[in-house]
Amino acid sequence: MNSINFSTTTFTFLAPYLFTLVVFLLFFEQISYLKKRKNIPGPVLVFPFLGNAISLVRHPTRFWDHQSSLAKSSPAGFSANYIVGRFILFIRDSELSHKIFSNVRPDAFHLVGHPFGKKLFGEHNLIYMMGQDHKDLRRRIVPNFTPKALSTYTSLQQIIILYHLQKWDRLSSGKAIPLRFLARDMNLETSQTVFVGPYLPPEARERFNADYNFFNVGLMKLPFDFPGTAFRNARLGVDRLVKTLSVCVEQSKENMKKGKEPTCLIDFWMQETVKELTALSESHEITAAPPPNTSDIEIGSYLFDFLFASQDASTSSLLWAVTLLDSHPEVLAKVREEVKSIWLPESDSLITGDQLAQMKYTHAVAREVLRYRAPAPMVPHIVAEDFPLNKSYTIPKGTIVFPSVYESSFQGFNEPDRFDPDRFSEERQEDRVYKKNYLAFGAGAHQCVGQRYAINHLVLFIAMFATLLDFKRHRSDGCDEITYVPTICPKDDCLVSLSRRCARYPTLSLH
Repeated sequence: MNSINFSTTTFTFLAPYLFTLVVFLLFFEQISYLKKRKNIPGPVLVFPFLGNAISLVRHPTRFWDHQSSLAKSSPAGFSANYIVGRFILFIRDSELSHKIFSNVRPDAFHLVGHPFGKKLFGEHNLIYMMGQDHKDLRRRIVPNFTPKALSTYTSLQQIIILYHLQKWDRLSSGKAIPLRFLARDMNLETSQTVFVGPYLPPEARERFNADYNFFNVGLMKLPFDFPGTAFRNARLGVDRLVKTLSVCVEQSKENMKKGKEPTCLIDFWMQETVKELTALSESHEITAAPPPNTSDIEIGSYLFDFLFASQDASTSSLLWAVTLLDSHPEVLAKVREEVKSIWLPESDSLITGDQLAQMKYTHAVAREVLRYRAPAPMVPHIVAEDFPLNKSYTIPKGTIVFPSVYESSFQGFNEPDRFDPDRFSEERQEDRVYKKNYLAFGAGAHQCVGQRYAINHLVLFIAMFATLLDFKRHRSDGCDEITYVPTICPKDDCLVSLSRRCARYPTLSLH
């Protein structure tokens, strides 16, 4: 009883001091935020610690639209906010975005890919590399995207696209179906097949799909790393995904050592890596540890980065392609006419690399989809040291900076709010004239290394979807509004009805 009375008395005595301490910390936090914000547009008062995190998670589209409006209201071209104890900057101005992309280095900006990315991806992923180590890794990745490699991938892509389009047709049977998760499943199978091909058996794919879903859900949640939370499930899912991919790397190395022909991306990568390791071994230069960026677990983590970069961004682009083709019938008609002059389903043949290159208008449509609805609208960076962004403002160390790829796409171009594939024609060449505003694949040292693969996939999908299927969008109020999932998609998940357009589906195979 005495101990209880003592505890109560102690608490009563300390309560005013604890209350004063809490008030002081909250006041200090608010003053710190205002000191960093200075005269930049942004909220004057922020909720303690969480800031505007709840608003960001519950209504991400509304949150970023507001940041964009604030940035437009100032000649500076950027705005501020506060999220989970972190000061953030939203960058709308294209020149400033380029300044960030071109200054990824230890004493300036670090690419993070996601505000809480290091907790999800781990410390040693491609996203976070810089300097010579990053250059060395990109050199090793080059064999993955040679014309021969890309030709191998396009064959695989077409077979998978055809399978899924037939599946969508059966599911629809004339009624409206949402395409978002169907497109996501198609892209996940495409990525798995193109990246690791035969090394991921059916049972492993099921586990792989489940873990990737954990990861996707966790991307949109607050970083509370406790058992049972979506964020913890995502982090553990990533660990399992990387281990699975590292086993695929090991098996590919063994096949390439035996001189087998590459059948997927990891084979092209390991073919060159095995040659390098063999040469070092024969010259007795190899040490107990393999050269940097050649171990199975390292390459497994890089493969996961590829998967992350290609999967959701590609799903977003496919959905917007369908949406925009439906709302621009004149564009759809021109795509169908061009494809018909180059490839026919009745030929039962794969679209060759040369044929794909001839589809210039369809390529222009794909590029305009990426400009008009940039799938990864922002590329988060963290500031390692105080950085002078312009003459009047220095970004404080620790700030998370969001250069907006989406906002850049609507600056500089002729009638930027208009969906106009002809802007990428040989006559107009707006992709060159306004190159600094076309940031769909980023810029600088971390510009997307797989952009040719991504564009090929989008062009193949547009060509086959438009040729093989008739489709009708089932419109509703706000269906074209943007929603973050975490890339951007139509609010209605692209609700369409489908039916076969061609006389019969082609029979495609690798042989």
